Amino acid sequence: MIWFLVALAVVIAALILWSAYVARGVERWVPMDGRQVEVPGVRMHVVEMGPADAPAIVMIHGIMSQLRVFTYALAGRLAADHRVIVMDRPGWGYSTLTGPRLDLNAQADAVAAAIAKLGLEKPLLVGHSMGGAVSLALALRHPQAVRGLGLIAPLTQPIDEAPAPLKGLVIPGPLRPLIAWTIAVPLSMRTGKAKTTAVFAPDPLPEDFPVKAGGALAIRPASFEMGCFEIDHAPGAMKVQAPRYGEIAIPVSILYGRQDALLDPELHGRKTASDVQNGTVALLDGGHMLPVTHVDATEAWLRGL
Repeated sequence: MIWFLVALAVVIAALILWSAYVARGVERWVPMDGRQVEVPGVRMHVVEMGPADAPAIVMIHGIMSQLRVFTYALAGRLAADHRVIVMDRPGWGYSTLTGPRLDLNAQADAVAAAIAKLGLEKPLLVGHSMGGAVSLALALRHPQAVRGLGLIAPLTQPIDEAPAPLKGLVIPGPLRPLIAWTIAVPLSMRTGKAKTTAVFAPDPLPEDFPVKAGGALAIRPASFEMGCFEIDHAPGAMKVQAPRYGEIAIPVSILYGRQDALLDPELHGRKTASDVQNGTVALLDGGHMLPVTHVDATEAWLRGL
């Protein structure tokens, strides 16, 4: 028994060291692109693009993602005639938590605080996937902070279970740190491409997605823990948030791919657009990762808002 425990401890220590080694390597491949802005609870990593005096657009990403999902192609186009601010949500990418993990409401508060600190006057807030849920929370909590919402494949309504590619994040709280620092990294390296391909379906997964779009950062232990936290927290948050959408008076525009394999366009798109006071929904042929796979159509839709 003693030798078994010693061997187990050695294996765990080796896995922890390997996970830390891989995380550092990933951060060399995908370094910080911008600067950090200090707001309560987090140092927000932001990248600023475009003319400082142009109309502002703020963009926030989804789960297991980071700001490069927008700088991959979309943000640079919009920055030709807009001030574009892309942010890592608290706990993701290079937005460093200075306290406990932030739920969706607290993340909305952090984004609103960053908007104020950057001196942005009523920007258009663009949220993709889980970033859409945070955007809607911000509209409820800080309705004067933004002029409207542009939601791309957003999570907006309660769902009974996690989408299939994300079910590996359904882990009991006490086990998350151990799994994150032992088996999560090697499992992600083995299955990550297949799961990411499923998220993109039916659109193809670009070969340069891990670095150019920051996808490789998702295999870090910190990303795994944050993903588990959000998957656990989101259903309850949506049950509280969704019944209040009728309070939102600012324009809410939603873009969805008809073949989205992660979230239901009817539930999260049409229903939510009808629930708010001033909502619209547009559909195109495509999957969940529209800012990467359908850049022309997404840009044209955003410019129409």
